[in-house]
Amino acid sequence: MEERPITDTAPRLAPLGLGLAALGRPAYITAGRDASLGGDRSVEAMRERAHALLDAAWERGIRFVDAARSYGRAEQFLGSWLAAHPERRAELAIESKWGYAYVGGWRMDADVHERKEHSLAMLERQWPETLAALGGRPDRYLVHSLTPDSPALADEALLDRLRELAASGVAVGVSTSGPHQADALDAARELPDSPFATVQATWNLLEPSAGPALARAHEAGWFVVVKEAVANGRLTPAGDEADAAALATADGQPLDALAIGAARAQPWADVVLSGAVTVEQLDANLASRAPGASADASGPAPLGALAEDPAAYWAARGARAWA
Repeated sequence: MEERPITDTAPRLAPLGLGLAALGRPAYITAGRDASLGGDRSVEAMRERAHALLDAAWERGIRFVDAARSYGRAEQFLGSWLAAHPERRAELAIESKWGYAYVGGWRMDADVHERKEHSLAMLERQWPETLAALGGRPDRYLVHSLTPDSPALADEALLDRLRELAASGVAVGVSTSGPHQADALDAARELPDSPFATVQATWNLLEPSAGPALARAHEAGWFVVVKEAVANGRLTPAGDEADAAALATADGQPLDALAIGAARAQPWADVVLSGAVTVEQLDANLASRAPGASADASGPAPLGALAEDPAAYWAARGARAWA
């Protein structure tokens, strides 16, 4: 992945990956997405947009792409793009996730868009679906949205199957969600003969609580991917976070760039996902830089003061409308 040169005074920045959560289905929970996408949410229109973003990401040096079984047709869109450019596959790291099924029927007004099930039967059903959609194996395959009470932490038959996948060369891991991400991640890491060695977690200026657990995972040799760095659009010009916007202005960069840059500057981050749905958004994410000394993301203030109570943050996220 192309990166700015690192100097003695420039902080190391994690490279960007492209996440397809907002590009693979007609409805999602990102603020401002409706204005960015317009009214045509047909399969053909969304496929065309996904391919355009994948082309733009490739041209800009991005080599990490994230999808999931629950992201509508994201895996299929990625698979058809790969089929059109087979020479690119060897340079790409492809990550996908199992444990949620997309049940929205390509409807904006679906009562339920996703269904969660962390079982061996679900893995055995979704792994072949992933292979068929992508046209081959992903490099990383994650349990989607692991929580401390997930059966995936205690089902020995499931864990043995994941160990088999890991032994075959697929990097097996977890993604985390909810106010207890740190507990779930520590539990996955501390399992006897844990099959897991990679994590995708939410970390942003409003919800940084997983940071210490991500640092522990990184120290243990895990590969760490950051998702939702712009807090589902709250930390963008489409959001309504006046304090964060003021800090971004003082730091001399747009709010979304500040949020992405803060995540990229974390010493334990290996990749930070961009959820861009337009090339302009992708370019803004790529232009991000680490916050200046007056807005140090690791300190108690001023960026540290943006952090919310994790339970309140996740309750608000769960109440967001799909649009």
